[in-house]
Amino acid sequence: MPRQASHVIAQQPRSGPQKTERLRDPVAAGERDAAQNRAAGHNYFLLEKVEAGVALRGTEVKSIREGKANLKDSYGLIKDDEAFLLNLHIGPYSHGNIANHDETRTRKLLLRKDEIRRLQSKTQIKGHTLIPTRLYFRNGKVKCELALAKGKQDWDKRETERRREADREARAAVNASRHRMGR
Repeated sequence: MPRQASHVIAQQPRSGPQKTERLRDPVAAGERDAAQNRAAGHNYFLLEKVEAGVALRGTEVKSIREGKANLKDSYGLIKDDEAFLLNLHIGPYSHGNIANHDETRTRKLLLRKDEIRRLQSKTQIKGHTLIPTRLYFRNGKVKCELALAKGKQDWDKRETERRREADREARAAVNASRHRMGR
């Protein structure tokens, strides 16, 4: 009798109710940011970015999953070889009780000591600070992207806007010429 070339195992049909696949929330799955600081790119030159974990309480994580985080006025601070995130607003959890979290409490950032020392030396330069640019989930943990930032003057902001407008016009001209040529 000839040998069988490939071994195929037939699966037994399952009996009972079939499970339906539930789609996961894009924020909780890490596909979409939980919060962004869009004004940071307008108000600061973002020089260098670092990923940090955030020490949170349970109701804070659940609120972030609901999309109740706001990075607008928050900033990072390094004190006594520890990094902190100040003024991060996380709204109250909708199903919370009396033990719900304080909305703007100071939260500790989880970084390695060498990263903290490096950031501390860079933030001591005049005009440099730590600004959180986005809050997101990675493998079920809340992460914060911190940017080493230098403040922009008003004329810097106007120059950036002029450059952005010129780029927009150049793209529109290229697209219009392609359209006329029939591409």
